[in-house]
Parts: sequence; structure tokens; C-alpha cells
Amino acid sequence: MIKDFFVNVVKEAAEAALSNKKLGQAEKITAAFVCETPKNPEFGDFSVNVSSLARDAKMAPPMIANAIVEFIKPENYSINVVAGFINFKLEDGFLKKVVEEILEKREEYGRMNLGKGKKVNIEYVSANPTGPFHIGHGRWAALGSSLAEVLKFTGYDVYQEFYINDAGNQINKLAMSLELRVKELKGETVEWPEDAYKGDYLIDCAKRYVEQGSDEPYGEFAKKDMLRLQKELLEKFETHFDCFFSETTLYKNNEVEKCVKALDEAGKLYEKDGALWFRTTDYTDDQDRVLRKKDGSNTYLTADIAYHKNKFDRGFEHLINIWGADHHGYIPRMKASIDALGYDSNNLEVLLGQLVNIIQNGEAVRMGKRKKMVTLDELVDEVGVDATRFWMLMRSIDTTLDFDVDLAKQKNDQNPVFYVQYAHARCCSILRKAVEDRLDTETGEKLPPFIKKEELDEILNTAKVSALFDKDDEKSYDATRKLILRLEEFKTTVEAASRMRAPYLLCKYASNLAYDFHHFYNFTRVLSDDKELTKGRLALVAAVKNVLFETFKLLKITAPEKM
Repeated sequence: MIKDFFVNVVKEAAEAALSNKKLGQAEKITAAFVCETPKNPEFGDFSVNVSSLARDAKMAPPMIANAIVEFIKPENYSINVVAGFINFKLEDGFLKKVVEEILEKREEYGRMNLGKGKKVNIEYVSANPTGPFHIGHGRWAALGSSLAEVLKFTGYDVYQEFYINDAGNQINKLAMSLELRVKELKGETVEWPEDAYKGDYLIDCAKRYVEQGSDEPYGEFAKKDMLRLQKELLEKFETHFDCFFSETTLYKNNEVEKCVKALDEAGKLYEKDGALWFRTTDYTDDQDRVLRKKDGSNTYLTADIAYHKNKFDRGFEHLINIWGADHHGYIPRMKASIDALGYDSNNLEVLLGQLVNIIQNGEAVRMGKRKKMVTLDELVDEVGVDATRFWMLMRSIDTTLDFDVDLAKQKNDQNPVFYVQYAHARCCSILRKAVEDRLDTETGEKLPPFIKKEELDEILNTAKVSALFDKDDEKSYDATRKLILRLEEFKTTVEAASRMRAPYLLCKYASNLAYDFHHFYNFTRVLSDDKELTKGRLALVAAVKNVLFETFKLLKITAPEKM
């Protein structure tokens, strides 16, 4: 990455200045240099602040910067010093190399080995099989599946898992609710308890139960039917799990009891008021928690502890869970259980997501599980998979998301996903047009293509860029430079998205790259009679297409070639 390159340039020069007694009283370089983009673009493209050396050197920051610059030999970039900042401006040769690197590496461009093969389990969505996914599940599905792609891209060994909460009272309520719907289909009058699942979705489930002449227990039938529908929607939504882990298997395999026994042997359990308690206050929790109630039934926490133990026992080194923000208080007790069982709770990472507000006709749409609902499948049918995924990913998970359905359906620049996808389609259009026969609009004469297809293939295969800049056209020159710098930014964006678990940064990057490309297109004639300039600019267009395509793959949206 260019920023890393300039950090190393400054480090090496600082060490050289130190060895040559140019840094005053400094005896060693202790500062951690950071390369940033100057707020004033006139200073340069990149900047490294060396002011932190002033305390050891007993010198003014400008003197330190100038002393270090003496030991830098610029190659394809220029240097200037402002206060304690060493600024670097890339020359055309450096920028051409960026384009060539993208064309040469193709889908490998931007890949890195941050994870070093660490085995990571990402668990997300994990809904009860009691009904359709609500909108929030869509946000977790988009985030989890995109984060998985980002982590794979940056060197992690990723395993995606869905935890089926198919044990407990909610399944009993589901069975009761389906039975009531079946009776209604048969013409019987029924009374609905307040806590029943009254959603219309169970009407279709009841019809399938009757049509199939099933004699399966209502709870088992409903659970399988709901899970089937959930899996179908997840596949449609480009969310592919390696494993659907059933909670009931923890009980069948006696893992829950074994886990309770392990905690007891570790001295972390005690009895009080007829219940079995876990000493979570020995860790970071604000109060102890019940594992087994008076009636002998387990709490949700008990199976969850066994489930996390199971994941570590399967060899995963790091666990990432995506939960709703209302589970914030659950984190300390889960981390306490991991430590109590002899694992390291630092290897459990929980991402908490805020709510999604659906906006339609300028108003928020009410959602509820037991009445008429706005479900994820309804939203996907309304606006499409790509638009739903992009909108779900556009904002940081820790902020509430306002999903504007009407805007997401628009086919214009106001819709963010349309805007970025159109940039990719425009790149494809330019590359197609470059090798097609032309027509003189005034004479009607047929003209040869701007370049032959073989010539374009050679550019893309050899990754050699010819002329790229027209310095006589200031607006085009500036737009071209800015576009290439944005392309190089892909590397740092991917790294940040991986480290921060923040795919939304890629949405922002795609929007910025699309803007810079459209701006470049408005001020630059890509196809012209200047063949060498045309070749160079086509190489740049192909580089933009490649980076957009890779960004879309990480977001798991399509890259249309025509729109």
C-alpha cells in the first residue's frame, strides 16, 4: 500500500538522519509514523507527521522534517515540508504503476494476509424457526455474509454458522399456534391465547400440513417448514452458511449437562432458592445468573454456554457473534462462562446491531411478529436483492438504519446502489464501444473501431499502460489523478473493513469511486483519435471496472454490464 510505502520511506530516512547525528539529542527513533491524506491537496497526496520526534531531538518540527528529507531520494514523487509534515506528491510514473498493478493482479489486487489462516467462526441471524425473518434479520444476514467475504479476502479461515433456536417454550407456542390454524382451516372456531403466533404466515403452513396429510407433531412440522423457508430466503439473499447448528443436538448429545458439570467442578456454581446459579460476578457481570430454574428446566443461557464451548472444542480460534443491541447485557455472562471453562474470552467478539426503520411514502412502517408484518422476503421482493443488501450495509452496524423503500427502487443517481452499479456498467459500455465499428453521424460512413479487440486484449493481458495524462487539459488531468488515487485506496479500505469488522466502509468506498469515475468521464474523452492516449485511458477504465467488481463481490451484490 502506498501509505505503508511512505511510512517506510520516512522510517528509513529518520534512521539515517539519526546515524548521521542530524536529529539533535535523539538517541533512537521511538515514534510510530502514520501516513495520512493532507487536508489541503495543494500540499501533496500523502503526508507523514514527524513532530513526535521533537521531544527527544530537542528540535523544532520543521528542522526535524528537513533533516529527514535530506536522506530521502525521491523516485516518481516529489517532496515538500510544511511545519512538521513531510508531504509527498505522486508523479505520473507512480500513478501509472498503480493502474498496471490492478490490471496485473486482477482479483488478487488488495488481498492481504492479516488473518494468517486463523480459524474464525461467524455466527449470525440465528433466528427462532417460529416465523419469517424480520427486517433486522436482513441486516445481520447482509453484514455477516459480507464480513465473511472480507475476512476471507484478508487471510482468515472463515466458517459461517446459523444457530437454530429450536428448543424451549417458543416451539411449544409454535405447535399450539399451528394446531389452531389447522382447526380454523377445518372450519372450527378457536380461541387464540395472547402469546400465540398469529401471523398470517402460519395459514400457509397449516395448508401444507393439511394438503400433505401429515401426522407429524405440529411443532416438528412447523419448525421444519419455517426453517425450509428461512433457508430458501437466505440463499436468495446471497447468504450461504457452512452449518445450521441445532440447539436440540446439544441436549441429545448431553453437551448441556457436561457443560454444567464442568462449571460445577470448576467451583463456579451454587444453589440458592431451589435454583442453580452461576458465579458470573467472579468475572465482569454485574450479578450472578441462573442456569437451572426451580422447576428443573434450563435457562437460555445454559444451552448458549454449551454451544460456545462446542465451537471452541471444534477448533475455532476466534468467535464472532452478530447480535441485536438488546443483547448487550448478555455479553458479560457469556464471556464469564468462556473464562470459567478455561478458554480465553478475548476470543469471543460480539458485534451489536441497531434497529432498521422501514420508510415508505415518507413514513415509518410498523413491524410486529404477531400481526401483519413487514418481513425480509417482502422487502426483497419489493426492491430486489442488490438494493436490499447495499442499503442494509450502508451504515455502521452501531447506528440505526433508515431504509427508504421508495428511494431504493429508483433507477437514478439518487439511489446509492444504482449509482455504483451504473459506474460498473458504464465501464463495460466504454470497453465494448472501443472495439466496435463506428458510424460518422454526418456522412453515415462506416468507420473502423477506435482500437482493435486484439489491441485491447493486449493492454489488459500485458498490464502495460501507455500515455494516460493530458497535461494541457487541467480538469481532465486532475480528475484522472484523483481517480487513480481512489483506486489505490481500495487496499486501505479493505484492511480497515477487516480490522474494524465494518463492511459499510466498502459501500462508502464504492460510492466515492463511482463519483470519481463519473467525474473523470465528464471531463475526459476516453475514446479519441489519439490512439496511445485512448489505450492508456481504456486501461484505466478497465482498472476501475476490476476494482468495482471486487468491491461488489465483497458486498455480495451483482456487477451489471448493462443498465
